[in-house]
Amino acid sequence: MSDARELEILARIADALERIAPPPAKAADLGDAEGFVWNAQAGQVDPVRRINRVDISLLKGVGPQLDQLRENTDRFARGLPANNALLWGSRGMGKSSLVKAVHAEVNAKWDGILALVEIHREDLETLPRLLNLARDTDRRLIVFCDDLSFDFADNSYKSLKAVLEGGVEGRPDNVLFYATSNRRHLMARDMIDNERSTAINPGEAVEEKVSLSDRFGLWLGFHSCDQDTFLSMIEGYASAYDLPISSEELQAKAKEWQVTRGARSGRVAWQFIQDLAGDLGKKLV
Repeated sequence: MSDARELEILARIADALERIAPPPAKAADLGDAEGFVWNAQAGQVDPVRRINRVDISLLKGVGPQLDQLRENTDRFARGLPANNALLWGSRGMGKSSLVKAVHAEVNAKWDGILALVEIHREDLETLPRLLNLARDTDRRLIVFCDDLSFDFADNSYKSLKAVLEGGVEGRPDNVLFYATSNRRHLMARDMIDNERSTAINPGEAVEEKVSLSDRFGLWLGFHSCDQDTFLSMIEGYASAYDLPISSEELQAKAKEWQVTRGARSGRVAWQFIQDLAGDLGKKLV
């Protein structure tokens, strides 16, 4: 085959690769909205037209957690040192709702300086690519991963661990990482016990995975609520959406609902309000 023919074939291959390769993300994209979702396949952020969140005034029973996360986020917005945050604990107690509500409040206070960028747990290995994009923008980013946890033989935690503290480049100054999880140490107890039982050095075998949670400087615990707090959540929603029902009837229905669900939480309270509003013919707007 002639040299000219080889060069022609190489040129065609190069053109084909350029056509199928995703276009590089532009830093300017991070200024287009309040919230984004990281598109790992395309290597870019996709804007979210309307972030799904509740008003901060409707979050009940999480006062201390709210104060700490608000203060940490406010410092970050002002360019001051702030910690990565892990919100862990009982399901349905408002962990992700708190992150989104605090972002809205602080962002409004500081003229939209903060962008909330959600990354899915299965895309954590591409987190360094997202951070490279973040380095090229003046905007401050809260990278948020909801329901973070790791299963047996899952090594994607290493990417997160390196980014949070130990990597060569480190985390950009304009990026903070918030995560929610039902597990304090981000891995199931049976995984920890299994590695301890099979390892030559049980302590070292577990330390690498467990120490991931230590990379979060701010730990906020969420626990199941009592009945008074649950009813306070219900009454807050009913008042905010102007539901036509007396307090006595509202509480009676709410208690009956919690018995059928076998649990009390912010999520259960919201599910009750949705059912009640539908029964009353009232839209939640």
